[in-house]
Amino acid sequence: MTPARTPDARALSGLRVLDLSRILAGPTATQLLADLGAEVIKIERPGHGDDTRGWGPPFLRGADGAETGPSAYFLSANRGKQSVAVNLADPRGQALVRALAAQSDILVENFRPGDLARYGLDYDRLREANPRLIYCSITGFGQTGPNAHRAGYDFLVQGEGGLMSLTGAPDGPPTKAGVGIADLMCGMYAAVGVLAAVEARHATGRGQHIDLALMDAQVAMLVNQGVAHLTDGQVPPRRGNDHPTIVPYGTFPASDGTFILAIGNDAQFARLAAEAGAPGLATDARFATNAARVRNREVLIPLLAALTLGRSTADWLAACEAKGIPAGPVNDLAAVFAGPQVAARGLKVRMPLGSGQDATLIGNPLKMSETPVTYQKAPPGLGQDTGAVLARLLGLEADDLQALAAAKVIEGNLGE
Repeated sequence: MTPARTPDARALSGLRVLDLSRILAGPTATQLLADLGAEVIKIERPGHGDDTRGWGPPFLRGADGAETGPSAYFLSANRGKQSVAVNLADPRGQALVRALAAQSDILVENFRPGDLARYGLDYDRLREANPRLIYCSITGFGQTGPNAHRAGYDFLVQGEGGLMSLTGAPDGPPTKAGVGIADLMCGMYAAVGVLAAVEARHATGRGQHIDLALMDAQVAMLVNQGVAHLTDGQVPPRRGNDHPTIVPYGTFPASDGTFILAIGNDAQFARLAAEAGAPGLATDARFATNAARVRNREVLIPLLAALTLGRSTADWLAACEAKGIPAGPVNDLAAVFAGPQVAARGLKVRMPLGSGQDATLIGNPLKMSETPVTYQKAPPGLGQDTGAVLARLLGLEADDLQALAAAKVIEGNLGE
């Protein structure tokens, strides 16, 4: 069955994850589990693999500058995994994956509801052989409800789930977030749910099915904005960079650019007013409290903007830091990754690929004192581990592997 737990500095050492997911939500969840020490086996379609392998440019380039792949998108979510290329349309491929599931702790998939049942890879079938299996299904709209049959994509869900109605300038169009935030948050929920199920299994000895939807995760992400609507019945407008219930909290003009002020309490506002040369703003009844500032934002914001415009961004940031006023720059990605804080926190990770190339990836933000994050291996080439995994876990011999490859059931590196 599953590998025995042994003392290890990695939190999830001894857990095996069978990853039947692709694109972003599922892969980010399984990459997180890999960073925490789990063994992750990624099942991919022969000849094609995860769709994101081709989602570029940019693609990784060789020493000669030629695009040799994979895409930056694929690299961003598939660190620490082994790639096994298996044809699920072939009954022999289905049998291989069932056998791997029987030896796994966790399975993550993002097929449409009912699709894997056609291959005998649904939860009910797999738990017969492995009652301890934790099976996480990620779909657009869940396993139930009138929209369960629909495919879900991050952009569609950001729109349908309300996030775009809150994002963008007040006089501009609804706008999606600059990254696939619905996918990413769904992946985080998946990882949390899987780990909760692992903990529950310690007590019951049984696995369970996790039904997780992009749409559900997106609605849950509405947090204060969503509960505000449920409280007063009002539909929140787009406010650009301003906050719905904290003022001043947004971007402000400087003489040479833009910077952020994030004033969280009245004492901070008083210090800001004094630094701006207008201490009377903090005692003005219209602005003395946050609730008053929220109600009078249309008056206050232009007053502040006129004051901030007279000094440079660097001047404002230095002054705010000295006075304990929350402020910051608006960085582009070049500035982010060149910054000393990113370097100090290990958020750029360079990893060698099997092809002889190196990939620079974004590091895991978790800093754990006893079970630190580890980067076990770089994102794999398609089918890079097919032979090794099937030989190690299923006992297939070289002749078996060659026969399956000849029948186009498997693909990739079959070993010696």
